[in-house]
Amino acid sequence: MTGRSGRAGALALAAALVVGAAAIAATDSSRETSASATTRWLPLRSALLARTEVAAARIGRHVYVVGGFVGGGATTAAVERYDLQTNGWKRMGNMPLALNHAAATVYRGDLYVLGGYAASAGLAGETNAFLRFDPDTNRWSRMPSAPTRRAALTIGAVGDRLYAAGGAQANGTTLKRLEVFDFRTRRWFRGPDMRVAREHLAGTVAGAYFYVLAGRVSGRNFRVAERYNTARNRWERLPDLRKERGGIAATTVSNGRVVVLGGEEGAGTIRPVELYDPSRGTWRNLPGMRTPRHGLGAVALGNRVYAIEGGPSPGLFFSRAIEFLDVR
Repeated sequence: MTGRSGRAGALALAAALVVGAAAIAATDSSRETSASATTRWLPLRSALLARTEVAAARIGRHVYVVGGFVGGGATTAAVERYDLQTNGWKRMGNMPLALNHAAATVYRGDLYVLGGYAASAGLAGETNAFLRFDPDTNRWSRMPSAPTRRAALTIGAVGDRLYAAGGAQANGTTLKRLEVFDFRTRRWFRGPDMRVAREHLAGTVAGAYFYVLAGRVSGRNFRVAERYNTARNRWERLPDLRKERGGIAATTVSNGRVVVLGGEEGAGTIRPVELYDPSRGTWRNLPGMRTPRHGLGAVALGNRVYAIEGGPSPGLFFSRAIEFLDVR
């Protein structure tokens, strides 16, 4: 949409989504929820599948959750769609191949999925597959493959480019590589490496910045925080997170603030949630997760953060949980 009518339509849609999100909390009588801003994580209607090591992204009022492991440890091609207005789930068309530990982002209203492990079970068969999903037609198509095969990576779209950072390969290699896809030319090229190689990390976009956060190498979790300044084509070091974490998710709320949640460590799954405020250059704690999980997805609408599926215990465990928190 363009022009005055497009802006008015966009504002109306945003208002409807906010009202719809509040209505979810107000009308779901089977849950302890509230239409006003929450001070703790609250549950919503459970997903259709119990999964872990998923990827998730939001397009308008819908959240798409793709791939991962299902019960028994099988890799799945399944796609679920959650409606933020109706608090309902729906199965969508499967991906062309089953993937776990893939990454997802959105560009111009379409969903893009990159990388992951393509073995029928376990952490093997890392791929450079690049997939596009059109929500209007419920169809998948293939994009030009990435230069590097990897899983447990993170991606984000800024302007007309997609950025892919970090990840792992089945031979034990952990990557600090940044690769960039230009949607206009449909070509990949190499960007500058991150400062620290990491996998099972999280990423999110705020303005011209692609944030790459925490992660691990050989089971050791990090607190490292970096962001790629796409306008200046360089990495910028940020203050470390308060807690080491890997197997995590991240998303962006209003005013470019970044939320990091989930993960696993020797003591179990990680409850604390952190927020980075770029205007202050500091991290602070948010209310801890109701159901701590690793291998989860995260999206946001305004100031509301959603934590989706993932494993409630370290290792191969599964969940149908979706919970939300209003960030103040």
